[in-house]
Amino acid sequence: MSATFISLEGVDGSGKSTQAVMLADALRARGHEVVHVREPGGTPLGEAIRDVALGPDAMSPWAEAFLFAAARAQLVADVIGPALAVGTWVVADRFIDSSLAYQGAARGLGIRNVASVNAPCIGDWMPDLTIILDMAPGAATDRRAGRGSVDRIEEEGETLQESVAEGYREVARCYPERVHLVSAAGTVDEVHARVMAAVIGNL
Repeated sequence: MSATFISLEGVDGSGKSTQAVMLADALRARGHEVVHVREPGGTPLGEAIRDVALGPDAMSPWAEAFLFAAARAQLVADVIGPALAVGTWVVADRFIDSSLAYQGAARGLGIRNVASVNAPCIGDWMPDLTIILDMAPGAATDRRAGRGSVDRIEEEGETLQESVAEGYREVARCYPERVHLVSAAGTVDEVHARVMAAVIGNL
């Protein structure tokens, strides 16, 4: 297969960061060159934006949406686009669908509206496959227990995460050719097996 762009999504505590690392390692073991990135972040500007976007200061939903879009634009320009252009696979720990679920659905800005804002930031570099780790927010909260400090969005608790979880399901309904729900229940290895099955079955 040619260079492929895969993003992993899910509510906070769903295990997507762990699964992104495991997926990148598994793809490397299959002989692929892989770049693993996270959002927001992955570039000096993106990391600075991350500190602001996830910091303690309150902000409007559109300010939040534009901050994430700005970080994404830089990540695409500096890392994702160049990697894919030379045949390197990309595994992203969050990408545009986080904005669609969090700001578009949960914040009420509208999935299509947020997608339109992000279109010029992404250009032609939309993920080939997006895997959403589907998990009840209550179970995700239990997983996060004892993890340490939480960011501004995580502090909003299960009410927001319930809206985000439903937002992700709506995203999957809007983009069925690209987005696939995978159960995040069970052990890390069980979830990884489901992620790999989704990757092999949909690429």
